[in-house]
Amino acid sequence: MIPRLRVVARLVLAAWSAFAVTLAAPLQAPASNGEDPAAARRDTPASLLSLSDEELRKRIESDLTSLGSLSIGTPGGGLLLNAAALPPGPRWEIAPGADACGTSETIAAIQVAVDTVCELFADTPPIAIGDMSDCSGGRLKRHQTHQAGRDVDFGFYYKPGKGTWYAPGTAANLDLARNWALVRALVVRTDVEAILLDRRIQRLLYRHALSIGEEKDWLDRVFQVGKGSPDATVRHVPRHRTHYHVRFYNLVAQELGRRAHPTLVELQIIKPPVYSVAHVVRRGETMGHLAARYGTSVRAIKQANGLTTTRLRAGRTYRIPMRTPAPPPQPLVLPLRLLPPQTPAAMTSVEWPTLGSLYGIFADR
Repeated sequence: MIPRLRVVARLVLAAWSAFAVTLAAPLQAPASNGEDPAAARRDTPASLLSLSDEELRKRIESDLTSLGSLSIGTPGGGLLLNAAALPPGPRWEIAPGADACGTSETIAAIQVAVDTVCELFADTPPIAIGDMSDCSGGRLKRHQTHQAGRDVDFGFYYKPGKGTWYAPGTAANLDLARNWALVRALVVRTDVEAILLDRRIQRLLYRHALSIGEEKDWLDRVFQVGKGSPDATVRHVPRHRTHYHVRFYNLVAQELGRRAHPTLVELQIIKPPVYSVAHVVRRGETMGHLAARYGTSVRAIKQANGLTTTRLRAGRTYRIPMRTPAPPPQPLVLPLRLLPPQTPAAMTSVEWPTLGSLYGIFADR
């Protein structure tokens, strides 16, 4: 175990080191108006995070795209600026009709996770990538989240001829080896915040991981179905039996977005992201009551919850959009990755990161 104070002391190092693994190359602002990408300004994550308030304001006023992708607010009430589109690739297919834009960090994390599966298993078929975020940011009608460039819907790896995009996963159709490799890569090789997945799929992956030699105590921290921990990385959410909903931390995009937000609003480049609260409806409450109580409108409540009528169900939780700006977020500090104590033989053809390689932690693990 790492003593608590020593972990806290190393969190800053964790943020820088772990991020450097994902984005070793300099960030590059997206080219526009036919500009040659090679001519665009290049910045490292370290140089962007080291910008003073004055330098940051100058960039916003003169060359906003030089800051790269900015993730502002929360996934359920946020904005995405300087979005990057997921490029075509041989190892994934963008699902029909999907909005496949995100931050550059999110796209780099997709690449790392999918590449890991392909390195472990030859002849891996392309995985489907569903909705990420709209290229101009903001709300997607199909989702309550996916607004700030950090959410990705991954399809499943199916057995040959057993499934296509959005087919419900079962023991009969899922390629458990490749799906576990994907989840392991997301947990160990990226800065993942959460993976939302139906508990039935979790159980299948949990049992498979145990069968190949993964440590049970570690799996109980990865999967909510293990010991029911609310802090597990993979958590149950209804209607997630057809895909993984993955949310990543974005050290640069989130921190620059947090710092840039007041200036962006002041210069009227953006409007404040919508701030929403959760409300559990009691018997007798109407949408008009909620609109009056929270200072919003019936139309806004319907839109935020994807409703076509004003009917509410007692006991159900609804998102209530607020007209006031969201509280300013705190600076992002990346948590230490949840690294396994051992690597099963089936996974050893890939080099997995360790506490030492990421954070310089060795004997005091």
